[in-house]
Amino acid sequence: MERRLIPVTLDNYKPLREIVFETLREAIINGLLKPGERMMEIQMAEELGVSRTPVREAIRKLELEGFVVMIPRKGAYVAGISMKDIADVFEIRAALEGLAAALAAERITEEELEHLERLLVKIAECIEANDLKSLVDVDTEFHDTLYKACRNERLVQIVSHLREQIQRFRTTSLASPGRMRYALEEHRKIVEAVSERNIEMARAIATEHIENAENSMLETLREKNTVNK
Repeated sequence: MERRLIPVTLDNYKPLREIVFETLREAIINGLLKPGERMMEIQMAEELGVSRTPVREAIRKLELEGFVVMIPRKGAYVAGISMKDIADVFEIRAALEGLAAALAAERITEEELEHLERLLVKIAECIEANDLKSLVDVDTEFHDTLYKACRNERLVQIVSHLREQIQRFRTTSLASPGRMRYALEEHRKIVEAVSERNIEMARAIATEHIENAENSMLETLREKNTVNK
């Protein structure tokens, strides 16, 4: 079977089980481990260069976070993505993104605006290079900058609780054909509205941006037949 996981690199500040957990979670988010796929402890331990114990512990934690489901007498499987999961997360995210953009239009600093402009350039470079992994990273930084600019720590905390689900969906959404370029234009409009201190426009564009991301993801999943019925 093709090797997909790379051996873990030890970190002096993190226990091995935490490193394995983060590695497997990232593999699920990035689609290396796909919905419905069985998680074979022995195989994953061999690929990661560890024993089965930290893998087993990581799988238990992934189950608690909703990334893995345990089926009696069959084992652990990567959790599927249902229509309800998608609707729930995007419904919350659209409201939060709209609020964050509106508050940012009031409170953002010139330095943060400059950073957003630079991120737009990076996003365009990722698109030209067709580098989805880097694009996801830059897209994440773009939205994190908006959250910071809203100056509302409670909102940031709420978003952080959804971070892993958002990351999993973000990768699938941006992988939709043509979505990357549409997303770039939407990001530009958000920056324009925020820089003009247009609160309602920023809210509307940010909300629409998330709704468009949801629609793109659903279309991609339908084509791949990975949505659980």
